[in-house]
Amino acid sequence: MGKPGGVFTSSATQHGGQETTILTAWTVLAHHGMVIVGLPYAFQGQMGVEEVKGGSPYGASTIAGGDGSRQPSEADLAGARFQGEHIARIAMKLKG
Repeated sequence: MGKPGGVFTSSATQHGGQETTILTAWTVLAHHGMVIVGLPYAFQGQMGVEEVKGGSPYGASTIAGGDGSRQPSEADLAGARFQGEHIARIAMKLKG
């Protein structure tokens, strides 16, 4: 209780329900009394349309392809790192 938590996800397609998956997982975090931490717009890597990429303010994500052949892009990996570091910073603040 009172600990930060976030959700990362992967899907087979661009419209594979990444945001829905993250939002659904948030209910579990809430049931455990966790502070929900997403991927804020401070991470600019989730912006733009120059390439296919995952990520939203709800959390870091990637698109793996139906057979898992696509690897996370550098932007996807940077989003996951940013979110993890963001969660760690919030944990330190909550620790007091």
